Amino acid sequence: MNHLPSTEAAVTALRALADEYGREIEVTHDIGADQTSRRSAAGIGVTTDPDGSLPHEAHVEFGGIPRVSVRLYLDDDALIDIEGVECPDIPRDDVSAFLRSVFGDLTHVRARRFPPGYFLIVPLPGDRTHKEYVPLITLTPWLSGRLR
Repeated sequence: MNHLPSTEAAVTALRALADEYGREIEVTHDIGADQTSRRSAAGIGVTTDPDGSLPHEAHVEFGGIPRVSVRLYLDDDALIDIEGVECPDIPRDDVSAFLRSVFGDLTHVRARRFPPGYFLIVPLPGDRTHKEYVPLITLTPWLSGRLR
């Protein structure tokens, strides 16, 4: 796992991942305190943080199935959306490994009988997994195809 010190480094890693898996990628950058989602309290026309830095976030969308989008925040975390299932607070350094599991068909959906429910399970390096609840109404054909 590589350390990604900035949003731009993470975007570069995601572009390489898109090339590796033959996926189209679309990147939108939000630069400046007045543009980033977590800096909504910044004054009008204020683009830098109090320390003089220029905050940078990015939204990345991958083409193909499954539908995947990634929101890279400047606080070293990301929100990954897979077929409508949001996986919040993924560390920026884990985003590439997370998406390798998704694109490499290692991800699966576990069903529970009682109480009924579905969980998206994404294996990560180091014997770790990310588990996210999947509402029955959002069970898409791609998610249903990974049901265990």
